Amino acid sequence: MISLKGCHFPKVAVLYAVYFYLRYTVSYRDLEEIMAERGVRVDHATLNRWVVKYSPIVAARAQSKKRPTLSSWRMDETYIRVRGKWMYLYRAVDKAGNTLDFMLSERRNRPAAARFFAKALSSNEIPSKIVIDKSGANAAGIREVNKILNRFGCPAKIQTVRSKYLNNLIEQDHRFIKRRVRHMCGFKSFRSASATLDGIEVANMIRKQQFPSNTTSGFQLFAEIAG
Repeated sequence: MISLKGCHFPKVAVLYAVYFYLRYTVSYRDLEEIMAERGVRVDHATLNRWVVKYSPIVAARAQSKKRPTLSSWRMDETYIRVRGKWMYLYRAVDKAGNTLDFMLSERRNRPAAARFFAKALSSNEIPSKIVIDKSGANAAGIREVNKILNRFGCPAKIQTVRSKYLNNLIEQDHRFIKRRVRHMCGFKSFRSASATLDGIEVANMIRKQQFPSNTTSGFQLFAEIAG
């Protein structure tokens, strides 16, 4: 459960502001006006702090609450500008398009790919195969993960499939993330970028209906995940 100790605003107001920013194409100043119209006076700098602080916590909880995913993965990375430099958002979905995991990295190389696969495996079952593009770094990352699994006595080997056609699924899935980021003023730090992207991914998972719930409200589901 998310703790708002020391926060001078109701929990529902904080979570509403965070979800609204992550889900819709609004700026922090726009959100400041929206919250004021609802009787909550909070400046845009505070809204930014809320998003950066609480998004990673909700994202971590979301991984344990999402529905089981399929064993055939699609993995790719997309570009995100941070401090005026291009960085890499590693992402993976299953063959049904359900989000598996995500990780922002300053570099696109074998160690980064291996870290991402290790992160994805920690919150999902071991896949039977992973579809990637022609990236040698991603293929090397899968080989490294297979070596680690073998050392732990796992007899199964993750199959690597290189197919641009099959990977179109995740390239299309990047669009929601890119569309939301495009309307922002840009990320000033790696920490704020990583935290905000974590939250945007959760909003995307809610849109995909990846969580078992009786509610049809995106915000209510976000609040349930937050606890």
